[in-house]
Amino acid sequence: MPTTAELRSAFLAGARMMPRHLRAGPVLLDLFHRDGSCDGTWLGLHPREFELLWRLAESPRQRLSRRRLLSEVWRIDHDPQTNRVEVHVARVRAKLRTFGLSWLLATDPAGGYLLDADAGAMMQEETPAAQHSLDSYLRIGDDKQTFSKTGEIDAIPLE
Repeated sequence: MPTTAELRSAFLAGARMMPRHLRAGPVLLDLFHRDGSCDGTWLGLHPREFELLWRLAESPRQRLSRRRLLSEVWRIDHDPQTNRVEVHVARVRAKLRTFGLSWLLATDPAGGYLLDADAGAMMQEETPAAQHSLDSYLRIGDDKQTFSKTGEIDAIPLE
């Protein structure tokens, strides 16, 4: 019968270790902290949000169906007829939006979600004015900007 030391040695020799860090586009996921950081600032992910983002980062640009995410992230083998996946995706996107990275989690037209690191290159190439106009619908009722007659955005100085 093998000793404990021999069993441990055999296990460690054949074991595949999980990485501590995983890159999700510009976000660095840290398994130890169970959070992601961007430019040295933590996103503040909840445990299930972290698991969702980690799972998508394990296979970037690959569509994962809602059913598969329920199985692999929530460990549920049936459809609970709730919108829990959609809610968690929305929460992660909201936290990524703080850093201008909401594009990172894409909804696939065929159903499911994917980590779209390629979209980031396109988004980062846009000028700040183009990004500003893309996000202008998020600022409905924002009194800090006006539009000139030519359609250009004029910023009102903050008081």
